[in-house]
Amino acid sequence: MSTAIKRHQPGAVLSRCVEYGSLVFVAGTTADNKSAPCKAQTEEILRKIDAHLAAAGSDKTKILSANVWLADIAEKEQMDAAWKAWVDPDNKPARACVEARLGSPDTRVEIMVTAAR
Repeated sequence: MSTAIKRHQPGAVLSRCVEYGSLVFVAGTTADNKSAPCKAQTEEILRKIDAHLAAAGSDKTKILSANVWLADIAEKEQMDAAWKAWVDPDNKPARACVEARLGSPDTRVEIMVTAAR
């Protein structure tokens, strides 16, 4: 028995979201407003993640894991403030948060999630 793979918003190098079976994979997501501080970039990213999950029939209460990359780990408190305001308090996912060199100098944060449907 084969399970179909559904790809959302496929581009030249990745799909924004991929569904397989009961799982939803949201690609590493960054903010469009690169001039915003880390907290505002995180809030924008989380809104995008909400939209991707909804398009795949899921939502933030079903997130299983999240990976967060910060350009500067000193900004973790800003990212955490946005995260805590957004995450469902009864359904927190497993999460990692590390400092990394991101795709552009103005990108402060990138987030990737895996969720159930």
